[in-house]
Amino acid sequence: MAEGVEETERGPVSVLLRHASAGDRDHWSGEDHLRPLDERGHRQAAELVDKLVPLGVLRILSSPYTRCVDTVEPLAAALGLEVELDDRLAEGTGAAAAELFREEGVVACTHGDVCHALVGRHMKKGEFAVI
Repeated sequence: MAEGVEETERGPVSVLLRHASAGDRDHWSGEDHLRPLDERGHRQAAELVDKLVPLGVLRILSSPYTRCVDTVEPLAAALGLEVELDDRLAEGTGAAAAELFREEGVVACTHGDVCHALVGRHMKKGEFAVI
């Protein structure tokens, strides 16, 4: 896990981030891509700011799903950066997002299935891995 990791001497690192808690999709009556963070998820998103800022974030990329955008908005606000939407991070895209990590300083927020395709393991909601 990347918790407590500082920016390395070689410069910024890139981070794969699973969106924060957004409740259970079975209890959401709207379209799934519009499902927002729940109360726990908003807390997780706020806590991620202190963990990710020291890693040298230069760009913030997100799946266009509301819960992913909501996860990185506090980080973007803290750094004065825009959240860039990228369909390669959307649910069901597999490892298509791998090319987004060719540059350093990227935080890319996505879904559990995409995280698994990229790092080969389950990641909890709000968890991140340095790539």
